[in-house]
Amino acid sequence: MFRFFGFWILAGGFVALIVDGTRSIAAARLTFTSAADAWSAVSPDTFALARARLTDLSTWAWPDVAAPLLGLPLFVLLCGLGFLLLAIGRARRRSRYEVG
Repeated sequence: MFRFFGFWILAGGFVALIVDGTRSIAAARLTFTSAADAWSAVSPDTFALARARLTDLSTWAWPDVAAPLLGLPLFVLLCGLGFLLLAIGRARRRSRYEVG
């Protein structure tokens, strides 16, 4: 299951990279879409709800943890999460000395 979702999230990261590359070529300068901008464009209500809940949870959760992560380019965040899920779901290499 981890590998399945990891591949799909990694594919989404590559799509985000292609979109950012296309926008960079069109603008003749390097442009990136942050994860916060993408999330607020897709679903502004859930973005505001998550921000409010994290702020209510603790005073440091939004400004110290979530905001820097969501400030990353979307493709970096998705590719990192995809590779993490792929690493978690990788098949365990069996030792030649293991019995059974």
